[in-house]
Amino acid sequence: MQTRVEDMPLAVEPPAVPPVVASAAQAEHTTEFRILGAISFSHLLNDMIQSLILAIYPILKSGFNLSFAQIGTITLTYQITASLLQPAVGLITDKKPMPYSLPIGMGFTLCGLLLLATAPNFAVLLVAAALVGTGSSVFHPESSRVARMASGGRHGLAQSLFQVGGNAGASLGPLLAAWIIVPHGRGSVAWFALAALLAIVVLLQVSRWYRDHHAVRGKPKGRSASHIVLSQAQVVWSLVILGLLIFSKYFYLASISSYYTFFLIHKFGVSVQNAQAHLFVFLFAVAVGALIGGPVGDRIGRKWVIWASILGVAPFTLILPHASLFWTGVLTVIIGLILASAFSAILVYAQELIPGRVGTVSGLFFGFAFGMGGIGAAVLGHIADARGIEYVYGLCAYLPLIGIITAFLPNLEGKRG
Repeated sequence: MQTRVEDMPLAVEPPAVPPVVASAAQAEHTTEFRILGAISFSHLLNDMIQSLILAIYPILKSGFNLSFAQIGTITLTYQITASLLQPAVGLITDKKPMPYSLPIGMGFTLCGLLLLATAPNFAVLLVAAALVGTGSSVFHPESSRVARMASGGRHGLAQSLFQVGGNAGASLGPLLAAWIIVPHGRGSVAWFALAALLAIVVLLQVSRWYRDHHAVRGKPKGRSASHIVLSQAQVVWSLVILGLLIFSKYFYLASISSYYTFFLIHKFGVSVQNAQAHLFVFLFAVAVGALIGGPVGDRIGRKWVIWASILGVAPFTLILPHASLFWTGVLTVIIGLILASAFSAILVYAQELIPGRVGTVSGLFFGFAFGMGGIGAAVLGHIADARGIEYVYGLCAYLPLIGIITAFLPNLEGKRG
């Protein structure tokens, strides 16, 4: 018996899938290095601009006759502005994604940079610092979200690539200040507006990718079998521990980023340019260290990276106040390499504690880190005025010992349900 063609069942074609959604779904587990590179480069430009504030502190101190406490207040203004706004930005964008907020945030940074170059008095300097902090408050939580979206599941690697851009940019600030701003004066800061404009162009491209891919990659998926099974009390306790570790890390970093040049000038009598070169070397080591923590955490577990990074740096910080100029340079490189590896691991650990809240967690932790850095700079500035800059380094040397509390963090790799 022959079967006629017209008697055969007809194949049912699947419904058409929109090209953008289809391509995004297919690429959901692919690491988008092009986007990670763009967001890391934007982070480099953003933090390079921000680090110029720290790098020109000696110029501002002499030009405006500022005290150490006033120097600390500039850092506090910038850091607190970013600290207070970042969690709010993250919470809002978790509910309503805003892809084009990235170039808008960079616009605030651009305005702050131009104002910094022309500020006539200390009060206007604080306004400039606040504008830069506002730009940072938008940039960091949303960029961290983009990095996670583009990670293809390699979250530690993505956050490290994102962080290394920022740390590399921060390291360039002192070097560019020594080459350009010190010889030509504070007004030359305005030339760096070109870097902000370049960042806006790059971020416009990233924003288009974010807009097109958020429907698939950015949608919270809820708690699944691969997520962490912890009680609410364990989550809260873990967040408290992470907060104390952030306090330890960023209070110590504030002692170097804000006052390292003054320490070298006071203790060893080096020139401003020489001191800025030392600061560049330290910040470059921080950039390299940031690249290490995420991928290593993906392999061996984030808790162990956090523990080794915070507590492991303590022997070197304790030796630093007593070292010669040569060994001071060597020790700060080691400190930068080890200490910088913590933040990517801490951030991804926190994102895994609270799945589906990438913006809120990123904003909270970036904001808290900025806040601790700003408060640290202000507090240490008052201590430096009262007791001397060398006393600050002797006191801060003990901060990494707080890293011992990492032992109380749950090992998330063994808690998946």
